[in-house]
Amino acid sequence: MKSNKSAIIALLLVQLFYGVTFTFANDVIDGGYIQPYGFILFRVSLAGILFWVFSAWTPSEKIEYNDFPKFIIAAFFGVALNMLAFFKGLQFTTPINGSVIMVTTPIIVLILSAIILREKITKIKIFGILVGLSGALILSVYNSSASEGDNILLGNFLVLINAASYSYYLILIKKITDKYHPYTFIKWLFLFGTLFVLPFGYRELSVVDWSSFTPYIWFSVLFVVVGATFATYLLNPLALRKLSATTVSTFLYIQPIFAGIFAIIMGSDTINVVKIIATLLIFLGVYLVTKSSTLQTPK
Repeated sequence: MKSNKSAIIALLLVQLFYGVTFTFANDVIDGGYIQPYGFILFRVSLAGILFWVFSAWTPSEKIEYNDFPKFIIAAFFGVALNMLAFFKGLQFTTPINGSVIMVTTPIIVLILSAIILREKITKIKIFGILVGLSGALILSVYNSSASEGDNILLGNFLVLINAASYSYYLILIKKITDKYHPYTFIKWLFLFGTLFVLPFGYRELSVVDWSSFTPYIWFSVLFVVVGATFATYLLNPLALRKLSATTVSTFLYIQPIFAGIFAIIMGSDTINVVKIIATLLIFLGVYLVTKSSTLQTPK
């Protein structure tokens, strides 16, 4: 158990970083400091630079030419599409909504695995899928926000696209990460990811008024880059070396707890009966789906 202590701490930090990021990113975007796509370009490009600098102290590996198309596709789904959808979704929804919907990732992974990998889905898992999706639907349709400009239905749908994109990415990289060191894969992932988001975020990033940033906004932006991107992508592989994928996947359920508590403390979101009911349904659905599953499920 002692040998796993560092891995458990790493996973707790990952979920904590992701959880509070919902509020930090939401405050930056809703405050009009950086538009969603500009924020993504800043996040991905700066994190990419950090990964390439960090790679100077990691094992050097040569990528086979035939594997580059796989890296490019993985970058599209694992960095570009999922992050663009996530930040755009946060522009219209709330931190608690977004974090709860992200918990549907294990359900989506199971569905895509059945379609792509031909894995069997038991009746209990089908029931879990229906229960989890019903919770997401309730959260999207019957919840509301007092913030001007919010569009909960659209925002939640975009966050769901983010979860689906990342789920597909997880399936794509199963063989890649077995072949190459995780840190080798990550630096190329963010290089190609930067190229994908550049056309979307360049204009929005170019018009940012950096002088208008308060100390809190600067901290929020840098935390998203360093904490929720660079650090999490480094910590996850370390945890996976010591713990099973099933154990790692259970830590995902802690993320909405961190996100909810922090959002309420910061005044960025509130809790109500609809959110509680929807959250319980999603957690129940995910539990039924992942009860005997061995798929890896990070954010």
